[in-house]
Amino acid sequence: MEHHADIPPQLGALADVCGVATAYRGSDGGWVEVPPSTVRAVLAALGVDADDERTAAVSLRAHRAARGERLLGEVHVVRRGRSATLAVPARPVTSARVDLEDGSVRELDVAAGLVLPDDLPLGYHRLSVADGGRDAVATLIVAPAACPEPSGRAWGWMAQLYQLRSRSSWGMGDAGDLRLLAERSASELGAGFVVCNPLHAVTPVRPVQPSPYFPSSRRFANPLYLRVEDVDEFAALPDGDRDRLAELAARGRELNDAETIDYDAVWQLKSEALERLHRVPRTPARAEAYRAFVRRQGRGLQEFATFCALAEEYGASWHDWPQPLWNPAADEVAEARERLADRVELHRWLQWLADEQLGAAQDAATAAGMPVGIVHDLAVGVDPGGADAWALQSELATGVRVGAPPDDFNQQGQDWGQPPLRPDRLLATGLTPLRDMLRSVLAHAGGIRIDHALGLFRLYWIPEGVGAAEGTYVRYPAEAMLAVLALEAERAGAVVVGEDLGTVEEGVHERLRDAGVLGSKVLYFEWEHGLRKPAAHYERSALASVNTHDLPTALGWLRGDIVRLRIELDLLGPDHDADSEQARLDAERAAMLELLAGEGLVGPDPGEREIVEAMHAFLARTPALLVAASPADAIGDPRQPNLPGTVDEYPNWRLPLVVDNGDGAVPVDLEAFLDAHRVRSLATVLRR
Repeated sequence: MEHHADIPPQLGALADVCGVATAYRGSDGGWVEVPPSTVRAVLAALGVDADDERTAAVSLRAHRAARGERLLGEVHVVRRGRSATLAVPARPVTSARVDLEDGSVRELDVAAGLVLPDDLPLGYHRLSVADGGRDAVATLIVAPAACPEPSGRAWGWMAQLYQLRSRSSWGMGDAGDLRLLAERSASELGAGFVVCNPLHAVTPVRPVQPSPYFPSSRRFANPLYLRVEDVDEFAALPDGDRDRLAELAARGRELNDAETIDYDAVWQLKSEALERLHRVPRTPARAEAYRAFVRRQGRGLQEFATFCALAEEYGASWHDWPQPLWNPAADEVAEARERLADRVELHRWLQWLADEQLGAAQDAATAAGMPVGIVHDLAVGVDPGGADAWALQSELATGVRVGAPPDDFNQQGQDWGQPPLRPDRLLATGLTPLRDMLRSVLAHAGGIRIDHALGLFRLYWIPEGVGAAEGTYVRYPAEAMLAVLALEAERAGAVVVGEDLGTVEEGVHERLRDAGVLGSKVLYFEWEHGLRKPAAHYERSALASVNTHDLPTALGWLRGDIVRLRIELDLLGPDHDADSEQARLDAERAAMLELLAGEGLVGPDPGEREIVEAMHAFLARTPALLVAASPADAIGDPRQPNLPGTVDEYPNWRLPLVVDNGDGAVPVDLEAFLDAHRVRSLATVLRR
């Protein structure tokens, strides 16, 4: 690991053993030196004292001593069908056993050392070892060699579900709309999958958090996406409640004409409707199905529902609650849970409904012939005041936030405002938080997209009180995390896509491909020897797309909207100016036209729509297993869903899908979108 001259020796050595970078390669390939103050702050967030050289030396000795005394590491990985010999320091092993996930036990022959046999079943097992003087226990993960691969090439949508309002929506796209999109796209357009924005839970109080990438919990689902009329109990509503729900539905559908999505208004209407439905008695069969769901979800669901009930009473962030309620295991929390039992029960029930409706969407996709189906997105982090941050306090680092260093596209760096999972605690818990998250997202999915998949290897931590450019990288247990990903994906029969864009360290792309994780190839970014990469040179193991939710739509990019927005909102870095940014974009667009013309996909002086269709036709020519199009590009919406570096300056995550009808942009409903000639034309191109 590289160091720079200002890092004292003991601090540098301590940072090395704790996986904290004191220097890293930036997006331009040069070394970026990390301030010593950042290194100390990040070590403190890991629970390591390094205030000065003396304390750093003491911490380093303690760390090395603890490692030397350890008989076994906390987590060991074995790939299916392979034997493995584990190194054990000092004395020979006298006995070893594996307590398998199914409750059975395998005694191991240790005559030749600690050798794990090649016939261990897949799963999370418990490895116990003794050497005559010490005992040790570790988590043993037996995982497939790689994640499942798609059965063949397919195209599909990369959709922001909230944008896709149908005539049945209440102001935003919902689980019923996801089902409709999947069914009709498969049966009429030949689509093989739908990649959906994260549907993780928000804290159910107003103001509602609009960003799907700033969730309250990654283990549970967002009840705003529930289709009220699809709840089974709707048919048994008393007349008075039925009349009231008709009024709420009418008001909800009026919201479909709004220029921006009003999450607060949607939740106000849906929460009243769902509370009325919750009071309807369930049939015996549904009552038993609900009880079974609650049993399966266990303590995690109880904690989440308790958090929601407490948030309704004390506020969205648990940091603002009375201090006795900060600890989920406190007696005061148990007393509050009892007092708020009705609200806790409601929030448990809402999660059951979400589980049912998301399951119905995936079932419909499969029934319609989609080979993959719904691909759900896993966000990189959570709201520091939300449910997961409350329930998993001991697993998260405090005093730091996750982000990204400066690069050409975000010249000031990015601060995502989310606390990272501690890599040391991940190992200590056998990666349980990761296992729980993946299992939740994959419960009703044909695939998963890992947002910022580089976080499987390292995450960029930014100490409180400094800007995004003053952070540093922290190493994560990649081998173990990739093993969990492969195991959960195989159990779900799901493909895995990794968003591996940004500042990527050497070897990471190759390790992801070896693990069966499809990469993300974005047309805007693919260059080779200073020229746009030809179609034949794209990777096979990839999902290829023109853009992502954080980038301009095809039409917006062609029109140069990104440069205008950056200038208007003062998002250019100190080394960039408007003229140079415009010149760079002009050169990139010229190179794109040259590429498309060279492929015979555009003629002289092509129009905007012709170019957009040609960009997708180009991706269809690549070997990429999956090719995705955004609904915005299909219909001709120039506005990107999210503008990184902004919060309220731009209507992030609030823009519905619109179409230009000749007199200006107007909202387009999902049914009209699926019937639109230009959408079907693009689907024909991709289907080839």
